[in-house]
Parts: sequence; structure tokens; C-alpha cells
Amino acid sequence: MNRKTLVLPAVIGLLAPVLAACGGTDSGSKDDGAIVVGTTDRFTASKEAPAPLDPAYAYDVGTWNILRQTVQTLMIQPRGEGEPVPEAAERCGFTDTGNERYACTLRDGLEFANGDPVTAADVKYSIDRALSLKADSGVSALLSTIDTVETQGDREIVFHLKTADATFPYKLSTPVAGIVDPDDYPKGQLRDGFDLQGSGPYTLRADVENGEMVRAEFTRNPHYKGSLKVNNDKVAMVSFKDADAMGAALDKGDIDLMTRAMSPKQIRELSGDADNGVDLVEMSGLEIRYLGFNTDAPPVKSKAVRQAMAQVVNRSELVSKVYGSQAEPLYSLVPASITGHSNSFFNRYGEPNAAKARALLNQANITTPVKLTLHYTTDHYGPATKEEFEVLRDQLNSSGLFDVDIKGAPWGTFRPAEKKGRYDVYGMGWFPDFPDADNFLAPFLDADNTLGSPYDNSRIRDTLIPESRREADRLSASTSLTDIQDIVAGDVPVLPLWQGKQYVAARDDITGTAYALNSASTLQLWELGRGVSG
Repeated sequence: MNRKTLVLPAVIGLLAPVLAACGGTDSGSKDDGAIVVGTTDRFTASKEAPAPLDPAYAYDVGTWNILRQTVQTLMIQPRGEGEPVPEAAERCGFTDTGNERYACTLRDGLEFANGDPVTAADVKYSIDRALSLKADSGVSALLSTIDTVETQGDREIVFHLKTADATFPYKLSTPVAGIVDPDDYPKGQLRDGFDLQGSGPYTLRADVENGEMVRAEFTRNPHYKGSLKVNNDKVAMVSFKDADAMGAALDKGDIDLMTRAMSPKQIRELSGDADNGVDLVEMSGLEIRYLGFNTDAPPVKSKAVRQAMAQVVNRSELVSKVYGSQAEPLYSLVPASITGHSNSFFNRYGEPNAAKARALLNQANITTPVKLTLHYTTDHYGPATKEEFEVLRDQLNSSGLFDVDIKGAPWGTFRPAEKKGRYDVYGMGWFPDFPDADNFLAPFLDADNTLGSPYDNSRIRDTLIPESRREADRLSASTSLTDIQDIVAGDVPVLPLWQGKQYVAARDDITGTAYALNSASTLQLWELGRGVSG
């Protein structure tokens, strides 16, 4: 058995993967040559969310990972990270000194998967459609700095922005800016179900049972013209009910690779087993977990209650008990590896201290114990979520200041209820749309935020966010970004908990696994290939 060694360039947001458990057994799925990827993500069309794969609606890491394979964007985050590069576009760039006018030229001969030409008018239609629909997922907020979209001939697109936005190229790399065919996507309504067409590297065929997509089959798009090198002809993605079922399928060779969400136990076992024919790839990630608050709800309307929770929660104990070395405590919404990060919560609260928390509550005349229910999703962020919330419950209750219960619900129920403000306190995760501090702040704090949060700080919205976006040099934006994080630590509309690493486990004849995920948890199926095990 020859252990593989891989060294990647040192780049922000991505560490050199660590490979373990290389064996020499026969491997490969039994799926007609397709590379088969397992996931515990669930893809459901329901009355409350009938259009899970419409780019104008979709806004979670699972559905975005479907869209990124099929719907092309003008820009894309490059292999190995860094600033976005042209994808459907041949070139893009700001054409003024104020970062308010952004122009792109489409690649010549670009086509949708059905052979229809992709034109500048299609790009304008797609962007205008997402903005006008303004889906309740909040995804259109990524395009909120756009004032108008102008076309010049069939290949030239000009974006006129309301205000300077140095992060705009990143936003054009996200699926909400994906180019759709007006013949398939009506202007005034979302496209229900799991039909999906685009000009990306793959076409999609969905197998659906009882309103849920259980298998997605991606076939190389013969009309694709873009910057990506596609290393396979077909990839299938299969949804499993839990991590154990997914792991069993990998052991049997029914799937070739599994990603999110493996359990901490699985990762520990794969890290320690060098002869099972499976490679475990570990890389840094930008996933964060946090508690969100409905700041209008009576139990947590007083910021003293939220501050007291921030003063009691022991992140180090939480991470140690549940995730071990797979996560790190987080003291801001912005992860430690992102330019502009500040440990604002630690700077304000220090180590967990129940006496200080009691003083905060007494000063605000809050009667204790404060009765709360913490809500979490049972099937979206991995099997350890319940244990995580049990630890949080016990920490809060042991302070004597809180009377906390926990309650779980599947994502299809949890997310609509959260958006409608039915939960006072709830656990959420965030996989960034792009690796910039702005994307860990604006989606939670700006108008039309993704949580539907009533929290509104005018200094953050009207001054600090626009101020930070004017800085093309993101280091120069640090003062504004730090001020935002300090305000959040004081008001606690959200309570950051931890940031995690990410993992891919693959049978040892699968190549390209080191690039199967980028730091923002984007699944890059085109990187995968099949080689020789050993």
C-alpha cells in the first residue's frame, strides 16, 4: 500500500488536504460507470417551497450544489480559491474608479444545453427576474446593489450599481445570478419542481419520490463552453436518510464518494483506518454555526437575555464534547481565516461566567429562570446537531438562569417556520456564498436578510456595510467590518458558536477529491475522475 501525499498551494481559505486511509481493495460503484456521490442533503418540493431548484429561489448549500453543476454564471470562483474569474463571460471588470459600473462580455458561441444561443438579453432577463420575484428565501439580496442592467448587442452586459460594491464580482459567481432560458423560466413566477436547464457543464435528470429528489444524475453537457475542465462524463448524487446509511453504501461500493454530512464518529474512524480502501480528505472550511433570535419575541426581546446567553455559553466545551478537532470555537460571525475577522464576542464577554450573566439580567429586571425553547433541524447539518443542542441546553440550565428545552424538526418544516418568525431561538449554519467578510455579515444584518430577522441597526445598514463595500482592498475595509462585529457582540441578534473543517471520503480509485469542495463548500463535480486503486 502506497500512501498518497498531496500538497496544494497555500491560499486563503484552503489548507493542503490531509489524506488518510488509502487501501488497495477493489472499489467503485455499481452504476454503469457514473461516479456516484452520497449526501445527506434533502431536496424537497412542498407547498411552502415548491421551487427548490429555481435560481431565483434556492438559497442553501445543498440546492446551490445542484445549480452550480448545471446553471452557468458570468463569473466563478477559481480552482484553488482567489478572486472570481470569468466563466460564461470572456471578460469582466469595473469600468470606473468608483466600483459602480461593471461590464462583461459573453464568450462567443455560448449555448444552453438544448442548443439555443445564450445572449446578453438572457443574462439581463435572468438578473431582472430574480430581483423582481424577490423570493422569500432572501437570495435576491445578493443582487441588491444593482440599479439597472444594460445590454449592448448580443454579448455585452453592463451593470449599473446603486452604490460602490467591490464584492460584486463574487456575487455574479453565485447561482442567483445564473443564466436561465426565458422559454423555461417564466418572468412572473418561480419554476416549480425539479426540472432544471442551463448552460453549465452538466445536464440534470432528477429521480423524484413523494415530492423529494432522491437521485440527481448529471451528464456532461455537449454544448458547454466555459472555463472548467470536465473530467468525467457522468456523476450521480444520491440522497441518504442519515450518515450511517451513507457510510454503509460507501463500504459496500454502492457509492464512490461522500461529503456532507458525515458524523464526527465516521470522520474519526476514517482518519484512523489506513487499510479500508477509502481516502479521507480534510480541508479547512468556512462553515459556521450560530444561534439566531427573533428579537421581537417576548422571551428574547430584551438584549440582556441574549447577552446573558452569550456570557454563559461555553464554546470550547461544546466543540470538545461534540466535534473534537473537527471544529473550532467562533467568537464572531466572520471566521478566523477571513480578512476583517475580529474576536468581538470574546473581547466583550471573555470566558463563560454565570455571575456576570446574572448581573446583566438583574440590571435589566429580568426574572429568572428565563424559559426558552431552542429549535434545531434534525436532518440538515449532520447527525451531531441534536447532541450539540443537548450540550447547549445543559450549559444554559446549569447556570441557574435559564429553563431551556430543545426541539428538533426536519429541514422542510424547520426552515419555513424559522422564516415566518415562529421560533424565538433557533440553530442555523452558514456556508458562505463567497469567501469575503461581507458575506458573513450582510446576509444576517441587512434589509431583506436571509433569516427574516426583525433586527435593524441603522448604522450597520446605512453606513458600515456600504462603507466596507467601497474598499476594493479588503484589508482597508477592516475598520468598518470590525465596527459591525462589535455592534453584533453588543446587541446579540445572533450568537456565533463554532466554525468547522470539511471532509470528503472517497474510494481510492477516485481522483480529484482534493478539489471536490472549495472553502465555501461548493461541490465541484467536474473535478472528479476515476483512476486506479492502490
